[in-house]
Amino acid sequence: MSKLLQRLVVLQPGEAPVVLASLATLLCTFSSYTMLRPVRDALGVTSGLDKIPYLFWGVFVAMLLLQPVYGWLTSRYARSVFLPWVYGFFVINLLLFWLWFHVAADHTWIARTYYVWVSVFNLFVVAAFWSLMADIFTREQAGRVFGFIWAGASAGGLIGPFVARELALPSGVLAAFAQVGRSPYLIGIAVFVFFMTWVSTFFYLEQQSFVAKAFHNADERTRFFGTIDLAVQGASLLLQALLFSRLFTWFGMRTLLMAVPLMMIGAYALYALVPTFMVLNWVYGVRRVADYAITRPCRDSLFTVVSREEKYQAKSLIDTFAYRGGDAISGSLYKAFTAGLGAGHSAVGWLGAAISALWMLLALGLGNAFQQRAQRAAAPPGQPGEARFSRTESIRL
Repeated sequence: MSKLLQRLVVLQPGEAPVVLASLATLLCTFSSYTMLRPVRDALGVTSGLDKIPYLFWGVFVAMLLLQPVYGWLTSRYARSVFLPWVYGFFVINLLLFWLWFHVAADHTWIARTYYVWVSVFNLFVVAAFWSLMADIFTREQAGRVFGFIWAGASAGGLIGPFVARELALPSGVLAAFAQVGRSPYLIGIAVFVFFMTWVSTFFYLEQQSFVAKAFHNADERTRFFGTIDLAVQGASLLLQALLFSRLFTWFGMRTLLMAVPLMMIGAYALYALVPTFMVLNWVYGVRRVADYAITRPCRDSLFTVVSREEKYQAKSLIDTFAYRGGDAISGSLYKAFTAGLGAGHSAVGWLGAAISALWMLLALGLGNAFQQRAQRAAAPPGQPGEARFSRTESIRL
C-alpha cells in the first residue's frame, strides 16, 4: 500500500498509516454529508425560493448559538474526548430527523429545519476534522498530503450522491473572536472565506431559480442535484489524488490561492454574457470542483502556521461563523439585488465577477503573508532579521 501511495502523493517513511486513516475518516464524513445534501437542496426549493435567504440567516444564527458550546468543549477537553462527542451529537440528530419525517404529515417546517441543520452539520464535522489535521501535520507535510486527504471527501462524495439519486427514482467563542480580532492574518483568512461564500452563494441561488422552473417535483430535483454532485465529486477526486500535491510543489500557496478567484472572474463574466441554464451548470460545477480540489486544501493549509489554540478555536469560528455569516449576508444581498432592484441574470454575473476580483486581490495578500510566516518559522534561532515562532505563539503580520 505504501508503494502504491508513493505513486500518487509524495510521502516520507512512516506517513502512510496516518494519511490513510485521515483519508478514510474524511471519506466516511463526506459519504454521509453528500447523501444528505441533494435532499437539502431539493427541500430548499420545496419550502419556497423566497425563503432560502431567510434559511441562510437561520444557519447563521444556529452557528452563533452552537459556537460557544463547541469552543467550551475544545478548551475543556482533549481532542480524543470532544471529537467523538461532536460526531455522536449529529448521529442522534439524524435519528431524530428520521423519526420526525415519519410521524409528521406536513413537511414544510421539517424541510426548513432540515435545510438549516444539514448546513450546520457539514461545517462542524468538517471543521472539527480539519482542525485535527492542522494539529497533526506540519506545514511542510500539509503541502504534500492535504490534497490527497481531500480526495477522501470526493471519494465519499461519489457514494452519497449516488445513493441519494437512486433512492429518488432528501469556552471559547469570545476567545476565538479575540484571536481573530488581534491577528491581521486570521482576519485575512476570515475575509477570504467571506468572499468565497459570496461567489458560491450567487451561483447557488441562480441554480435554484433555474431548477425551480425546469423540474416540477422534489424527486426530479433530488435526482438532478445528485447527478451534479456525482460529477463534481468524481472530478474533484481525480484532481485531489493526482494533481494537488504536485501543483502545490510547482506553484506554491500564493499561486494556488489566486487560481480559483481568477477562474471565477472568467466564469461569472461568461455567465453574464451567456446567462443560460447550461452555462450556469458548467461554470458552477467548475467552481465546486476547484473549491474541493484547490481552495479548501489551501485554506486548511493556511492554519498550519498558527498556534494550536488558534487551530481549534479561531479556525472553528472562521469555518462556521464567517462561512455561514457570508452565506446569510450574500443571500440577502442577492435577494435585494434581484427582487428589490429587479436585476437579471447578466447583472448577477457582472456583480459576481467584481466580487471575484476582490477575492483574488485578497488571495494575493494572504499568500504573501503565509510565505512570510513559513519563512520565519523555518529560520534558525538567532538569525538576524528573522523570528522563530514556537508552536504556542500567536503568529501575526
